[in-house]
Amino acid sequence: MEQTENQPCQKKEYQKISFELKLQIVEKVTNGQISINHAAKKYEVSRSAIDYWIRKFATFKQKSTGMSKDDEIKKLKDRIEALEFIKDFQQDMIADFELITGKELAKKYLPKDIAKEIEKKKRDILKGNG
Repeated sequence: MEQTENQPCQKKEYQKISFELKLQIVEKVTNGQISINHAAKKYEVSRSAIDYWIRKFATFKQKSTGMSKDDEIKKLKDRIEALEFIKDFQQDMIADFELITGKELAKKYLPKDIAKEIEKKKRDILKGNG
C-alpha cells in the first residue's frame, strides 16, 4: 500500500475589485436585483466578502447622508403629519365649496374613500351649524 502525500487545498484566487464596483454590487444586492450567491459567481468574489461590504457600506451610506435611521424615521413621521394636515385642509375646503355651491364634485372626480371622507366632513359642518 502506497502512502500519498497530503497536499494542501488550493484557495481560489480572487481579483482586486474597485471601490465603485463594490458599491455597485452592494447596491444590486440590497435592491434585490441579484442575490449574494449570483453576485459572488458573476463577479468572482466570495459571499462573505459581499456580506462584509454590505455591512460596511450600509454604515458608510448612513455617515455620508449624515442621518441615522431614527432621525430618518422622525423626519418621515413629521412629513406624514404635515401631509395629513394638508389633506384635511383640502377636504374641508372642498366640503365648504360643495355646501356653498350645492354641486357634488367630490363624488364625481375623486376616489370613493376620499369622497366619503368629504361627505362626513359636510355632515359634521351641517351638524355644527344646525
